[in-house]
Amino acid sequence: MTNLTVRSDRTGNRWLDPIFEDFFTLPSIVDRRSDSFIPKTNITDSEDKLIFSFEVPGMKKDDIQVTVTDKLLSVKGNREARMESEKEQVVRQEIITGKFERQFTLPEAVRTDNIQAEYSNGILTIELEKRDEVKPRQVEVKIK
Repeated sequence: MTNLTVRSDRTGNRWLDPIFEDFFTLPSIVDRRSDSFIPKTNITDSEDKLIFSFEVPGMKKDDIQVTVTDKLLSVKGNREARMESEKEQVVRQEIITGKFERQFTLPEAVRTDNIQAEYSNGILTIELEKRDEVKPRQVEVKIK
């Protein structure tokens, strides 16, 4: 087995280490209270649809579940640590694994009967069409 030296990011000062640790931690993507992560999400509102994009690299599409109940969009998943063999030893782990669930209350303007979802290159994209009555429409006005 190869010996590997890992440089510590700590200063060695018991007063400064927690300050730097809290400063450089991203609470929006890491939940320290459990073994879960929270995927980053973009929500785009266009004229005819609402688009949710979730950053979930390292997952298979079978690891992700998308449901809509009433007006609640729920995205659940589980990103597992993948070891190539039992002989490997993790020296440093920065890739967050575990279960996640994100929920969003959908506006009345979207239809929930025709939802499209696609997973490609670590991005889950969910598209919800808007109802026809809320889509902008152009009315021709005749000039007399």
